Amino acid sequence: MKKIHVGFLFSHDYEKLKLSIPPVYAASDKIFIAIDENYITWSGNKFEVDPDFFEWLKEIDTENKIEIYRDNFYVPSLTEIEMDTRERHLLSLKMGIGNWLVQVDSDEYFFDFEKFVLDLRKHDHYLDNPEKNKIQIAAFWVILYKYTDNGILYVDLPMKAIFATNYPNYNLARRTSSRVIYTNNIVLHESLSRTEKELRFKLENWGHKRQVNAGFIDKWIKVNEKNYTKLRGFYYIEPNRWKKLNYFPSKDLKEIKDFVINSKVLTISPVYLALKNFGQWFKFLFK
Repeated sequence: MKKIHVGFLFSHDYEKLKLSIPPVYAASDKIFIAIDENYITWSGNKFEVDPDFFEWLKEIDTENKIEIYRDNFYVPSLTEIEMDTRERHLLSLKMGIGNWLVQVDSDEYFFDFEKFVLDLRKHDHYLDNPEKNKIQIAAFWVILYKYTDNGILYVDLPMKAIFATNYPNYNLARRTSSRVIYTNNIVLHESLSRTEKELRFKLENWGHKRQVNAGFIDKWIKVNEKNYTKLRGFYYIEPNRWKKLNYFPSKDLKEIKDFVINSKVLTISPVYLALKNFGQWFKFLFK
């Protein structure tokens, strides 16, 4: 026990796993991929899978770490977000309580997963009796918003995101109500940056389907590298949560990684991190 187990959900954008699995492969002890046995999304739509993807998995799995977990994840009586939460719970049970349960989405790319693992290891004592010492571990997203002609628009501030827990009492996707420990780790999140056709399909089939605000897609179509400074409010649920966008003059993910590492705006300050963690410690002190 006390292993680093990483779980992925397999769906219509499964090809992105070719970018999200390699960064976590070396530092993980085992990787689990949850696949609906009928290739059905949470909205009940069928998606096609190229068999070559599984050949790619075999090629990269040089240490025999990857396990496919097939099950029926489409339950018509549940909402999309309820199915999202349920699938993550079942996946974590498969991964095994007593290990670090890390869940990474197919469009999330860790900059330095080895460092994230070192941060997890500082808290291994929470794995001794996880049900009585529930905890969740957060990193920070840099969210890619839209590919443009010459670069990528991105949300101009890092956003906190939960990636690991010791006990999978999820109540909303991979989030629980337990205390959060924030770590200084960056994950590139290719959240909405895809073609319009791909984005429309995602919006119809993901866990947040019923939460997307009516004006989101029109604004996403409208914004570009020339007018982004004149527009405000870009979040797909509550627009003002993502107030402003900024611009990477490149589509190369390595160049973007270097830019983020050297950016003062996208850097998590030690003071900010300490305050966030103190706030969480104090909030749960008497619980």
